[in-house]
Amino acid sequence: MQVFCDFDGTISVEDATDLVLSRFASPEWEAIESEWKQGLIGSAECMRRQVALIRASRSELDGLLDKVAIDPGFDRFLDACVDFGIPVAVVSDGVDYFIRRILVAHGIHLLPIIANRLVRLHDDDDAFYSLTSPFSASCCTADAGVCKCAVINGTTQQIYIGDGRSDFCVSARASVVFAKDKLADHCIEQGIPYYGFTDFTDLLETFKTILPGILERDRVITQPITV
Repeated sequence: MQVFCDFDGTISVEDATDLVLSRFASPEWEAIESEWKQGLIGSAECMRRQVALIRASRSELDGLLDKVAIDPGFDRFLDACVDFGIPVAVVSDGVDYFIRRILVAHGIHLLPIIANRLVRLHDDDDAFYSLTSPFSASCCTADAGVCKCAVINGTTQQIYIGDGRSDFCVSARASVVFAKDKLADHCIEQGIPYYGFTDFTDLLETFKTILPGILERDRVITQPITV
């Protein structure tokens, strides 16, 4: 069993990528975003083109990222997962550097992060950036930089937590889904069972309630068959 959790808008209160783009990218990023929302391009192409528009030094990026708030209940949720022996990984179609910097600013270290990789092309004040996608998949129906369906494949029980469009596809494949906002609406429209939440404080209460049943199901699935 493993917990996979989206980052932007789920762990972070704001979408960190949009925040960086609105501060440091030319206005063209919004037109690219519109193309993605209309289904004209995949999210991988959208992110690559948007990140190429960012003009900021590392210190400017860090100064902004260090101010991004995360859900105040996320620490307690991580502690509970440690107590239950359940690994947690961040799975995001966002930017690895942004995510890692924000988590470290809140004292969260060593959490596995599966995301697009930021490459800084210059170290001076006029630095610009590119994005690589080591977790993409040619079979990804969303043309995402991070194929979340491929990431969760191979685990027996997948607990997935998310809030937005990048979580739509994977929500149909996970064993258990916690959803809010756009993802909750999608689950309702598609008839996907889910547990609603508003923040990690109420999610944790539901998580503790349903976990014994999930653990038992996991034990039965992995139990050797005897004859």
